[in-house]
Amino acid sequence: MTPDDRDPRWDTVLVDCRLATLADTGAAYGAIDDAALAWKDGVIRYAGPRAGLPGDADALAAQVESLEGAWITPGLVDCHTHLVFGGNRAHEFERRLEGASYEEIARAGGGIASTVRATRALDEDALLAASLPRAHALVRDGATTLEIKSGYGLDLDSELRMLAVARRIGERLGIGVCTTFLGAHALPPEYAGRQDDYVARVCEEMLPAVARSGLADAVDAFCEKIAFSPAQTRRVFEAARTLGLPVKLHADQLSDLDGAALSASFGGLSADHIEHTNAAGVAAMAAAGTVAVLLPGAFYALRDTKLPPIEALREHGVPMAVASDLNPGTSPLLSLRLAMNMACVVFRLTPEEALRGATVHAARALGLADRGRLLPGLRADFVVWDIERPADLAYWIGGSLARRVHAGGRLVATSH
Repeated sequence: MTPDDRDPRWDTVLVDCRLATLADTGAAYGAIDDAALAWKDGVIRYAGPRAGLPGDADALAAQVESLEGAWITPGLVDCHTHLVFGGNRAHEFERRLEGASYEEIARAGGGIASTVRATRALDEDALLAASLPRAHALVRDGATTLEIKSGYGLDLDSELRMLAVARRIGERLGIGVCTTFLGAHALPPEYAGRQDDYVARVCEEMLPAVARSGLADAVDAFCEKIAFSPAQTRRVFEAARTLGLPVKLHADQLSDLDGAALSASFGGLSADHIEHTNAAGVAAMAAAGTVAVLLPGAFYALRDTKLPPIEALREHGVPMAVASDLNPGTSPLLSLRLAMNMACVVFRLTPEEALRGATVHAARALGLADRGRLLPGLRADFVVWDIERPADLAYWIGGSLARRVHAGGRLVATSH
């Protein structure tokens, strides 16, 4: 694509670089050696061989920069996080390692209930201050789009406050943020023994108010024996559908309740966790185009042993996303790249599957068609990495590999 007629120059062109475009070119990672990447007004204008530039680079762009052979990938997309919350549950982690059970901790006021108390106690500015460092850690490690859920307020004011903070995080860091209303996450203490009453409140009061606020892009629920039943989840999804909000689901994490199939039956963007999903659920996801979101951080932290049905997902062509599931209780994971490593080591994804899972398929899990690959016309979300090959992103366990992170063409993080 050539510069446009109104302003004939691109903003910037990067040369002497290597691109992992993740386009379906037949080459591993959609890789291009001796490449160039150009953007204007936050949109990629050229991504291809340097020799294919439509003229001399200096004449094409206001700024030309050589990257001396560095690799560039699309910006990472973390499509499942709970990063807005108050408090900390490190003490529960310690207690579990000393032998206390989850049930014992919950009876003592711990678990999600403790995070709900801490989150409700913070005003919007304090909640933003508590959450920003977690978001910034993900961005410094290469994330340019984050999904952020509510679900630790469990009353209307607190849930709206969480969603407002999520929006502010995107504005403050200059990144993409998709918000998800997760009112059906757990039963708030004031509704003990009245689960159906709480579901009614979610459907009849909270969801309509959230929809009016414009603060939520989607609706989620936790369908599990310790949370909400399939029938209750279906009621939440029907209310969301009436309000025109897409859905996604915490599905089949601890048991097989046909959650993946339930999400697919509503045209769900994704079914997340899915360790216990059965063959019919996989087939339903394939038919509906529902993305499987793999969350190895929670699998690791809970020392789970039931693997998601990876081979069945491959056989049915279900796109597999990878996300951090950053949350205070079961996945205090501040790196999507580390989640990619876990997905390879624990779930046996290939490094290319993991990278596509954290870009192409993660974007699809959020309903976003404008990012996840390095292609003309898409958002100029990309990362310049200090690596020798794309597989390094899943190979290295920890460390700082992102040299520069750009969202919409703007520099949002550096290694310095």
